[in-house]
Amino acid sequence: MAEEISFEDFTKVDIRIGTVIEVNDFPKARKPAYQLQIDFGDLGVKKSSAQITDLYSKEDLLHRQVSAIVNFKPRQIANFMSECLVLGVYNKKGNVVLLQASKTIKNGEQIR
Repeated sequence: MAEEISFEDFTKVDIRIGTVIEVNDFPKARKPAYQLQIDFGDLGVKKSSAQITDLYSKEDLLHRQVSAIVNFKPRQIANFMSECLVLGVYNKKGNVVLLQASKTIKNGEQIR
């Protein structure tokens, strides 16, 4: 179990819903990954490197809503600047299963 945090710590994490609008292969990544462009509505479009190639094809991801942390500092991954972290859970085989809303939500809405 991770270290216990306060509610104030949690409120610092900005988790939003966005729609994947572009998916590209990322051959320069150390582990298989995609380069995603995600529309977060009023927050704009953010880029993310996501190691989700085992369970999701590019076609599966295009137009899919995802949840992501949008207030991390950008991170350089090979020749790509990742601006947000798409959220998922590792299954028993070690593959990432995306976390997503059960209904369509307006892009940019905050998860609380």
